[in-house]
Order: sequence, then C-alpha cells, then structure tokens
Amino acid sequence: MPEALPPRRLSVAPMLDWTDTHYRYMARQITRHTWLYSEMINAGAIIYGDADRFLAFNDGEQPLALQLGGSDPHDLAKASAIASGYGYNEINLNCGCPSPRVQKGAFGACLMNEVSLVADCVNAMQDAAQDIPVTVKHRIGVDRQTEYESVRDFVGTLSEKTACRTFIVHARNAWLDGLSPKENREIPPLKYEYIYQLKRDFPTLEIIINGGITTNEQIAEHLQYVDGVMIGREAYHNPMVMRDWDRLFYGDSGRPIEYEELVERLFQYSRLKIKAGNGVILPHIVRHALGLMHGLNKARIWRRMLSDANLLKNNDGSLILEAWQEVKNANSRTTEIL
Repeated sequence: MPEALPPRRLSVAPMLDWTDTHYRYMARQITRHTWLYSEMINAGAIIYGDADRFLAFNDGEQPLALQLGGSDPHDLAKASAIASGYGYNEINLNCGCPSPRVQKGAFGACLMNEVSLVADCVNAMQDAAQDIPVTVKHRIGVDRQTEYESVRDFVGTLSEKTACRTFIVHARNAWLDGLSPKENREIPPLKYEYIYQLKRDFPTLEIIINGGITTNEQIAEHLQYVDGVMIGREAYHNPMVMRDWDRLFYGDSGRPIEYEELVERLFQYSRLKIKAGNGVILPHIVRHALGLMHGLNKARIWRRMLSDANLLKNNDGSLILEAWQEVKNANSRTTEIL
C-alpha cells in the first residue's frame, strides 16, 4: 500500500526559472513533508517538445505537483495524460500569472475572466489525469475587480462544475495592464481576509493562502483560518527558513539537517548530475543555493565563490565544499557561525 501523502499544510510556490528539479532536490533535503511545485510548464511544450526534459524529476522529490499553463482543454488534457506517467501527486492549472508573455498565450490570470473555460480545462485535465487530483492556483481578481464576490463566484462556480477541491489563492489582484510581474507581486494590496472568508463560505474545500508570507509566525497565524500556506520567494532566497517546518507544522520530531550535511549532499548531487551529462553544468545547480547561508556570518564568501564565473567554468562540484570551508575558516575565531 503506498505511503499516505502529508497534508498540503505547507508548500513552496511554483516559480518560473527557479523551482526546477535542482532547486527541488535541495529543498527536499531541508524539509521532508512540504509540498513542492514545478515551474509553470506550457502544455504545448510537453506535447510537442521533449517531455522528459520538462517532466522528469529526482527520486524523493514527492510530494510534488506539476503546474501547467494553457487555455485549450484538449492540449491541457493531452499534457496531463503524458504527465500522469511520471509520478506527480497533483496537477495544477495556473490562473494567476499576470505576465504579458503569458497573457499573449491567453492563459494565466486572464483566465479568471473566463470561468466557464477554466471549468472545461479542469474537467479535461481531470479526465486525463485519472486519479491524480487537479487543482487551481489563482488571484483574488483581475484588474479592478476588488470586491470579494469576484473570487467567491470564481471558486463557487469551479467547485460546482468540476471535481476540483483544492484552491491556492494569491491574496492580491492581478493587474493585467500597467504593472510588471514584479510590481504585481508588490503593489496590489494583500487581502488575506478574502481568503479566510473563502474558507468560511466553502468549508468543505481545501483553501491554501499565498502572497507576502515570510515567517513561521505568519504561517502559524494563517493556519488558524485556512488549510494551508504556500511560500514563494522567501523559500528560494532563504532556503533554510524551511528547516523547522517539519517540526513546527507537521509534528515531525526528526533532526533538522545541519549545514555540513546539506553541503555534502549538494556536492554529491552535483557530481552525479554533471557526470551523467544531459547538459547539466555546475551553475545550473549552485545558482539555487546562493541564499543557503542567509543569516550566517561571512555568508557573502559563499555567495561570491558560487557565482564566480572563473571558478564555475571548471564545472567541478568540489567548489561547493571549498566555499563552505572558506566560510568556516573566516569564522574560525568565533565559536558559532550562526
């Protein structure tokens, strides 16, 4: 009998160019139970491109969700069918990305204006994915839809017309004109109370909150009102923020990983991946680890060495060990590096 999956109490958001398989390997060494998400992958890239390149992942990355981008039910169904053979635990439809490039493809946040089409997409994906649950990630509204009723009606319609029971909600509006993707993460005001109200209005649905959440204290506060919390950039720029999540939010009494152990695992992983070929080079791996020493004394040494083009061109994973040793050497006159 397969091992039961942990609840979606905590998850790391899908982030384009960031949450690839190399980042997810590192994150999984830090937290055993947190759900991880792929980057958003266009359905067409899976259908017409190299599916293995986009869908293959390391053993042990689960619980793991695949996020798809698209607006054609047929294409999304075909991509979901292909993905269903790879071992993902969830397939998520992106209805929240506001970038102009995504809008040109008629998907992402602009889909919130076409809830019937979203329902068709979700139903087609679920039919193709069979037993893998299909979920939706979205905003609280688009452009000047600032009233709660907009997101309430979106969720309500999808919950009636589809089998989707998990909604991941970024607590900001998406402004489709006039703001860059970065500004869309910062300027529209956060309205956490809308997400709390969704849970009250739809108590049988799984409601997960996302947007502007950075600390364990904030996570604990949100979990009083919703089923789960999704963290984005903080989990990327400061990966060790995840170090205590298993203990604090999953009741896991296991020992959190130490820096020394994590560095050794990253070295072994890089050596394995580089040796295997497939176009993997050291910068592909270590770029995700630049924030790993966040908060440690002399962390800048780590960042500098792992981003030095002259050092990286040797394509030798031992650079990871050398950078860590330099951090320790620089702190040799102190008893603690934290």
